[in-house]
Amino acid sequence: MDDRTVRRIQREGAEALLDAGVSLPLKEIRVPFVKEPLRIRLTMKRPTLARQIRIAHAYLSMDTTAEELEAMDHKGQMRFLARHGRTLSRIIALTMERRWLPVWLLSWLVRHFMEWEYQKAAFSRFVLLMGTQSFIPIIRSAGMANPMKLRLSREKKGS
Repeated sequence: MDDRTVRRIQREGAEALLDAGVSLPLKEIRVPFVKEPLRIRLTMKRPTLARQIRIAHAYLSMDTTAEELEAMDHKGQMRFLARHGRTLSRIIALTMERRWLPVWLLSWLVRHFMEWEYQKAAFSRFVLLMGTQSFIPIIRSAGMANPMKLRLSREKKGS
């Protein structure tokens, strides 16, 4: 397969993943007299435009890419966590599908109950799938529908 086909397949996979969502384990609670623990999970879904803007702002404030995070040794990851742990949990909370919990509470739950490996995977695999490709057609169509642009029939006179 050529490079364009591979990128198209990857993009379609990312779109499907963002639409379906990713369920992340938050906490396991042992209930007496029940064999299996009660698992509380949160689902990360495609955020709204307002949340995407907030995620982009928080992500850029950290000044670290996911590739740099994965390349860090244990000490570097701990240093990153000490500096940007709250921001990271806020980014993850902004992607959660939540109708009944505010972002600050979700962020607190992620910080206190979600394991670090799940947080790191959510940050590197899911949050970074959101790009600006979906906005390019909107910007292009807004440019074509510009009311100040001269139409074909009015080019000669300008009115």
